[in-house]
Formats: sequence, structure tokens, C-alpha cells
Amino acid sequence: MTLDFDKLRAEMVEDLRKRGIRDTAVLQAMNTVPREQFVPNSHLEHAYYNGALPLPAKQTISQPYVVALMLMALKLQTHFNVLEIGTGSGYAAAILAQIVQQVHTVERKEELVEYAKTRLNQLGYVNILIHQGDGTLGWPDAAPYDAIVVAAAGPTVPLSLRDQLGENGRLIMPVGSQKKQKLHLVWRKPNGQFGHKILTPVRFVPLIGSQGWQKRDR
Repeated sequence: MTLDFDKLRAEMVEDLRKRGIRDTAVLQAMNTVPREQFVPNSHLEHAYYNGALPLPAKQTISQPYVVALMLMALKLQTHFNVLEIGTGSGYAAAILAQIVQQVHTVERKEELVEYAKTRLNQLGYVNILIHQGDGTLGWPDAAPYDAIVVAAAGPTVPLSLRDQLGENGRLIMPVGSQKKQKLHLVWRKPNGQFGHKILTPVRFVPLIGSQGWQKRDR
């Protein structure tokens, strides 16, 4: 049976709308990016299933609803310079690239760097730069950022990432133990202080690095 991905994508977006995703730019981007290009061939039939799917290197491509929720919380604008931590498949970076001017995305695992580069290059994205490194340290060379999204869960929000937020910049990431986490939204006020809000419970892979979980903690 041939899958109608355009139809499945439209149904996914309608489901996101019903679940409370109201950001028109995020919905439009998710209705444009072909998620089937980012999931492993063995899971193509589940490309638009509202759940996480496995990737190489024991990582996952996040649930569409959680991707949409996180990006909506960032209040993205077209001129934004955005940092993503945890490139994974490259899907979220592609969504971001449909909305903002520039995306820098950092991935620790070389296998996933190549996985994402291949797919993003095939789709012709020119405003995404993929870097391999310790995501807990961010990517200071391109800071400050208008928004930072972290697709892995740490014990706290790394200070390096806070420091790389520009004025009025917003950061969202899962924080907690490796089994029980909540999304945390942080924003830099004009006076340099930070605001903080805790959102919904989530479940992400651990954020490994010098300001996250150490490998031995696993």
C-alpha cells in the first residue's frame, strides 16, 4: 500500500491544532517539512504518528506535538538567530529553518551529524549550520541567540546556554531526572535577569556533556 504522506501530514497538523497549538508559523512549517524524510525507512508507516520514533545511536525523533509546543513557546520571528541543542534527525532544525533566518544546531554524536546533514542537504536547506560538539556548551561563536531549544533533558539549564541568550531571548528545555522531566522556559529580561516558568511533563533522552549528565551518571 502506498502511503499518502501529504494527507497524513495535513492530518497531523490538524491534530496539533486541536491539541492547542495556535502558532500559525509553526503549524505552516510542520505542514511543509516532510517528516517521512527524517525517520528511518523501517518506520515510514509511522512517520506522522504523534509519538517519538527511534533513530540511530539510540536516540529518538521527538513527538510532533512536543516539537510544536516547544517552538510555540519560543515566540519565533523571521529575523531570529536560533540555537538548537541535539540535532538528532534534523527534523526540528528543518521546522525552525522554515520560520527563522538562521539555525545553528549542535549534535554530540557523529553518526547523527551525518544522518541529519544528508537529509537537510537533500531537501536544500541553506540556513542551517550543523556543528558537532558538546551541546551543553552551546555554540558561542554565533551568539547571542534570540531563541534556544534543547532536545535532551539535563539536571539543570546549563549556564553556558543562559549566557548565550540575547536580550529578550527565550530558551526551552526538559529538566529533571533521566526518567521524570518537565519543560522549563527561561527568558532574559532587558535588565539582564532571567524569568523562569515550568510547563508540562515530558520524556527526553539525557543531555550528555560537561554541563549536563556525565556518561557515568547513566
